[in-house]
Amino acid sequence: MQAAFLMLALLGADEGIFEKGAKLEVLAGGGEGGEGPAWHPTLGVLSSGKGGICRFSLDGKASIHKKDAGTNGLLFDKEGRLIACEPVRRRVTRTDKAGKVTVLAETFGGKKFNQPNDVTVDAGGRVFFTDPVYGPRGLMELKDEKGRFVEGVYRIDTGGEVTRVLGRDEVDRPNGILASADGKSLYVADNNNDVGGTRKLWRFGLKGGVVDAKSRTLVYDWGKGRGPDGLKEDTKGRLFVAGGLNKPNPPAEPAKDVKGGIYVLSPAGELLAFLPVPTDEVTNCAFGGKDRRDLYITGGGTLYRIRVKEPGRTVLP
Repeated sequence: MQAAFLMLALLGADEGIFEKGAKLEVLAGGGEGGEGPAWHPTLGVLSSGKGGICRFSLDGKASIHKKDAGTNGLLFDKEGRLIACEPVRRRVTRTDKAGKVTVLAETFGGKKFNQPNDVTVDAGGRVFFTDPVYGPRGLMELKDEKGRFVEGVYRIDTGGEVTRVLGRDEVDRPNGILASADGKSLYVADNNNDVGGTRKLWRFGLKGGVVDAKSRTLVYDWGKGRGPDGLKEDTKGRLFVAGGLNKPNPPAEPAKDVKGGIYVLSPAGELLAFLPVPTDEVTNCAFGGKDRRDLYITGGGTLYRIRVKEPGRTVLP
């Protein structure tokens, strides 16, 4: 697919964020850019779409990397292994360079996960993932100590032990997740798209892989619009968060002024810039390119790219 450019206004104090004259570039459409973009220096960009994992190669070709994968969030670790949330199979896996698949987590306390959604890795190699339910809730098996069904956040230690780090008392319906580069913060995008649901980005204290559940701090609130989805950070610690809707979705998400795109936030929650993305829903983003200054965005089945001024953070060197 030949790349196309969209002339979209960048809102906010964006001069220090997006490259001067930057345009939103369409790389692939037709479902290739559904979710969870992940950059690899030789493969290019992988994303979840068309029921599998799609690839946009370094020479600009779109193809199917893996059929029927049933994935959502994707991330390459420091060793170049692909960590994938698989909501269809209700598990989290890791695929090595030879293609061997290892199941990292598929049950907790003998019960199956809901729909593992997004994933992050901290400086110690620990994997954190979110486990919401979007759609029918009859599949839910996991309950907390009070007997309540739970959509939680989990940590997979390097030895394989799985721990629930956040539950019903801390998060409503966790979606995107990010462990900060300095190892001090865990950001969780809480996005319940039911009437009256939470649409907020939270920050929790993090130390040595341990989450301080009582430290929950509000970073940004999307109010009555569609809330935050996937997120990443650049080397200055600024957050690039996918969220919003271009067309309101009443009665659950009736707000008309919470547009779909990338919200660039300071760690304290100041809105530094907004990049409108025309296709709903805007689901996630990832940094890549040789200089890590390409921001890849998935939205409405389309894969986009735009240049930023500062390099973004990637786990894979």
